[in-house]
Amino acid sequence: MNKELIIDSRANEVEIALLEDKQLVELNRERKNNSHIVGDIYLGRVKKIMPGLNAAFVDVGYEKDAFLHYLDLGPQLNSLLKFIKIGQSADQKVNMDSFVIEPDIEKTGKITSVLKSNQNILVQIAKEPISTKGPRISSEISFPGRYIVLVPFSNRISISQKIKSQEERNRLKRLIQSIKPKNFGVIIRTVAENKNVAELDTDLRNLVGKWEIMVTKLKDAKSPEKIISELDRTSAILRDLLNKDFNSVIVNDSELAEEIRSYIMTIAPDKVDIIKIHKSKIPIFEQYGIDKQVKLSFGKTVSIKSGVYLIVEHTEAMHVIDVNSGHRLNTDKTQETNALEVNLEAAAEIARQLRLRDMGGIIVIDFIDMHEASNRRKLFQKLVEEMAKDSTKHTILPPSKFGLVQITRQRVRPEMNVEVLEKCPACEGSGKIKPSILLIDEIENNIRYLINEQNENFLTIAINPYIYAYFTKGLFSLQIKWFLKYKKFIRLKSIASYHILEYHFFNKNAEEIKI
Repeated sequence: MNKELIIDSRANEVEIALLEDKQLVELNRERKNNSHIVGDIYLGRVKKIMPGLNAAFVDVGYEKDAFLHYLDLGPQLNSLLKFIKIGQSADQKVNMDSFVIEPDIEKTGKITSVLKSNQNILVQIAKEPISTKGPRISSEISFPGRYIVLVPFSNRISISQKIKSQEERNRLKRLIQSIKPKNFGVIIRTVAENKNVAELDTDLRNLVGKWEIMVTKLKDAKSPEKIISELDRTSAILRDLLNKDFNSVIVNDSELAEEIRSYIMTIAPDKVDIIKIHKSKIPIFEQYGIDKQVKLSFGKTVSIKSGVYLIVEHTEAMHVIDVNSGHRLNTDKTQETNALEVNLEAAAEIARQLRLRDMGGIIVIDFIDMHEASNRRKLFQKLVEEMAKDSTKHTILPPSKFGLVQITRQRVRPEMNVEVLEKCPACEGSGKIKPSILLIDEIENNIRYLINEQNENFLTIAINPYIYAYFTKGLFSLQIKWFLKYKKFIRLKSIASYHILEYHFFNKNAEEIKI
């Protein structure tokens, strides 16, 4: 599969599009001043304990306090609190080699037994602020890298279940065991498969270095304060997705391109040449067809090439997707066969839509009814295969007897929403336009003003083709009458994309004259 990352850097935000075989599958927007990104580590202060919820609200500097449930404390909470106490004391420094790990907290304990108000605690953002809610946080700190995830206060080594070979699993475990520092656990990621010890060791050292930076910053930190920032969205996508199929990263900002190049040098030096700078005058998203795909893919109705279309509705509790066959109908096949083909086609698009819009929570899909159990199994298998491309945690239930499929998908940031409906340029959304009979007088008044008062010697008027035809018809057209009246030849330009009453004036340098 051919993967491309197209990055549009603007003044206040960076927009990142992931293409798979030229098809848009993920779209991310990252504000350059954005705070509270998933993975950031803060020194927070417990504001309020809520025994009824078995949770606490923690001040991490956001307008709404972050939510910390007992189940998100992590079993090593006692070790973390001890580390914070030592790390913030003036006369001691944390040495993980000699650090004594405390016993794990009870899985079914009460939050009042382990936390108290105004207590400092290290937390990691697990879910960005969404709507009126503050961030969701966890005190189970981890440092994700290219091949491994480093987990302090643990000595456990875990291996991704996607690595099937028992021989490879044993090899990786032996390698990590030989290089892992004391009192650090390691989760081995899928991309670590068949990697040599040097690559794994480099990744491990980078993460241990990040931990040491955190230890240094913690000493003088005052809550609430950010201690360590997660990678920006661009680098995080590269870290998690970069593989042999990833063959180009195209960016329209040379400074950002250099930052990405430096990052790729640390995780995959052999891939540094895939970075390219977009130099064309055509906007980068227009050049690569992303703008058009965005317009086609967002909104309430999503059309698929064969005529099948989806209706996507959002509620507070869930997302609902309705599959419609449209005009796709093969009269040579049975209704059951047609329904299966439509559903399989829709399943692929639905999997793409979930990634593209980053829809989370509960998703209910109403597929076209199929009576044969074997066809329902085929649909379920197809959906599982397509959703396997999605790295976000999700669960899919088989089709019910009503033809409904339920999916839960982890939500860690607000859903991507792109407004595809445009305000009518003629009525500005009011549903009413100026009287067309006044258009000629309005244009002539502007001509008189520009020639007589602004001394414009060269004018071009861009107008709708119908208005162009009216202005140029006959031997003594309006264009000729203007020439005789103003002693200047006013050029007219027909623009098919203009609405009926739209017009613009341009000077000799083809620059628009604002009136």
